Amino acid sequence: MGIIKNIIFDFDGTLADTSKLIVATMQKTIQNCGLPSRTDEQIKSTIGVRLEEIPSILWPSFKDLGNSFSLIYRKNFEYLKNKISVNLFPEVKETLSNLNECGYNMAIATSRSHQSVQELTKYLGIEDYFTYILGGNDVKEGKPSPESIYRILYDMDWRKDETMMVGDMAVDMVMGKNAGVISCGVTYGNGKKLELEEAGADYIIQNFSDLKDIIIC
Repeated sequence: MGIIKNIIFDFDGTLADTSKLIVATMQKTIQNCGLPSRTDEQIKSTIGVRLEEIPSILWPSFKDLGNSFSLIYRKNFEYLKNKISVNLFPEVKETLSNLNECGYNMAIATSRSHQSVQELTKYLGIEDYFTYILGGNDVKEGKPSPESIYRILYDMDWRKDETMMVGDMAVDMVMGKNAGVISCGVTYGNGKKLELEEAGADYIIQNFSDLKDIIIC
């Protein structure tokens, strides 16, 4: 592995704890659409997947739900986002500040829409740490396709052997592997350690600040 100079972060479950808001929005959307119920855990397992692709995972026998489901979800999200708080995970802002001071280049690759992640990074006070933000609607193929990482590498002129993908779900690790970058899984988010290991994570950390044990600063 080369010396890490660039870090690409997932957003939900990696930088910010959005699970309560996502689950509440999803449950309301399921009710609005009259779909068979799903547990909170089943919903959490789809975090990291693009919104339009979630119905095919949770209800594989139902066809062509993606567009209508995502439209209703986004309306519900706009309503609920002011009622359910979203916070950064512990030590995220301090660690990002430290990485920025040390000269690391940082980007976000998320399945969340570009507008939504921009609004949330601004709300959480971390937008200035990232030189590039790529949303799920900015690419043709969602995770675990490597398209998002390829796009960032190309646009920012970053070398893949100097770049690390940090995420909380197996799809993040597979995306990183597919793109040929170093991958680091976090266990405090929505994924499980075993799933991250099986997905081929090069590193696994329990706290965001543990990044300092992997990179030089």
